[in-house]
Amino acid sequence: MEQQLVQQLPSTGVGSKLPHLAECVYLDYNATTPIYPEVSEAMKPYIYELFGNPSSVHAYGQQTRAAVDKARQQVAGLINCSPDEVAFTSCGTESDNWALWGAVMARRGSSSSSSSSQQGLPHVVTSQIEHPAVTACLRSMAEHGLCTFTAVPVDSQGLISVTDVVSALTPNTVLVSIMHSNNEVGSLQPVAAIAAAVRQAAPGCLVHSDAAQSMGKVAVDVQQLGVDLLTLVGHKFGAPKGVAALYIRQGVQLANLLSGGSQERGRRGGTENVLLLAGLGAAAELAQLEADATAAHMRSMRDRLAAGLLAALPRHLVRINGPQDSALQLPNTLSISVKGLSAPSLLQMLAQKLAASAGAACHSSHGPAVSPVLQAMRLHPDYAVGTLRLSTGRHTTADEVDRAVTLIVGAARKQGLEFGSSGSSSDTANGTAAH
Repeated sequence: MEQQLVQQLPSTGVGSKLPHLAECVYLDYNATTPIYPEVSEAMKPYIYELFGNPSSVHAYGQQTRAAVDKARQQVAGLINCSPDEVAFTSCGTESDNWALWGAVMARRGSSSSSSSSQQGLPHVVTSQIEHPAVTACLRSMAEHGLCTFTAVPVDSQGLISVTDVVSALTPNTVLVSIMHSNNEVGSLQPVAAIAAAVRQAAPGCLVHSDAAQSMGKVAVDVQQLGVDLLTLVGHKFGAPKGVAALYIRQGVQLANLLSGGSQERGRRGGTENVLLLAGLGAAAELAQLEADATAAHMRSMRDRLAAGLLAALPRHLVRINGPQDSALQLPNTLSISVKGLSAPSLLQMLAQKLAASAGAACHSSHGPAVSPVLQAMRLHPDYAVGTLRLSTGRHTTADEVDRAVTLIVGAARKQGLEFGSSGSSSDTANGTAAH
C-alpha cells in the first residue's frame, strides 16, 4: 500500500512538508495529527463511490463490508492480534470507557450475591497521570456506587512503579488500567512488567492499557505486553478523528457499553463508519511499514528542538520533564519548563504562528491551572506554569523546528524573561540537557 500510494503522491512521506497553514508551525502532534496524504487517498472511494451499509447482503453492502474487514486486519497487524480481537469504536474515550465499564459490570453481573457495601464493590487500579477518559469515568462510576478505585502515584520522571501497582491490588480488584505512554511528558510505562506482575498476584484480574499516544511512534505489541484490553485512536497517527478501536483478548468477557444491532459481533451496536475505518486501516498499515523511519525522524526533530531551546534560553531557568533514559520516552515529545514564563500567555501570543500546548489539549481550556500530570510529578509551580508541550511528527521539518525556537525565545523576551545570566547544565531537569 505504501509504495503504491507514494507513487501516486510523490511529495508525501516521512519528513515531507504539508501545505496546511504554512505560516503557523505545527508542533502539537500529541493533540492530533493531520490526516496523512496516503490515508486520505485510501478514503476517497468511500466519499464518492462506495456508500453501502456493511450489513446489507447486496453488492453495495458487500463492497463496504470488505473495507471494514480489511481495516480490521490492518489494525490487527499493527498491534499483533487476531482481527476477531479488534472492536471498532468512535474515539479513545469510548474505548477507555468501554474497557472500564465493561470489566466492572461484567464482574457485577457474574457475582452471585451483589453486596451493597463499599467492601464488596469491584475495585480498579489506575494511575494519577491517566487521561481524563479513564479518571473521569472511574470517578463517575464510583460516585454512582458501581466500583471503587485506587490511583497510584508516579515518580518525578512520570514513571509508574510496578510495586506500587501490585501493592494497590485487593481481593476485589477486577481491572488494572495503566496508560502505555503519557500524553504530556512522553513517559513510557512498564506495561508488560505490570501485566505479568498482576497476573501472578491476582489471577483473573484484567489489564487494560490506553496506548492512544504510542501508536505510530513506538512498537505496541499486545502479545509482548500481555494485556487483555488496549485502546488505540486514529487521529493520533494519521487517521481522521472520530474512529478508534479497543483490543479485546479472546475469551475476555466485557459488558456492552452500547446496545443495539449486531455490529462488532454483537459487542457494539451502530452502523460502521466505513469512510473513517478505511482511514484507520490505511494509517495502521502505514505506521507498521514506516515504523523505524518515522520514529527516527520524530526523534531527530525533537532533539533539534530541545538543543535549540536549551542553547537560547537561560539554562538555569530551564527544566526538561520526563524520563532521563530516552528508551523510556516517546521519540517525539518535549516537555520543557521555563521558570518565570507563562506558557498559556506565550501560546496565546503566538497562536497564529506556533501550534503547541501548555498541557493535554483535551483539558487545556481550564486556563493556567497546573496540569494534573505535572502535579503528580511534583514539579514546582514556578516551573509548571511555564511548561510547554512540544510534539513533533511525521511531517515536521527542520525549518519549522528552527522557526519555533526563534518564536519561543522571542516571546519569552517579550514576557521579560532575564537572559543576562547562564546556569550550569546540572540545573536542568533530571540533570539532562536533552533526551
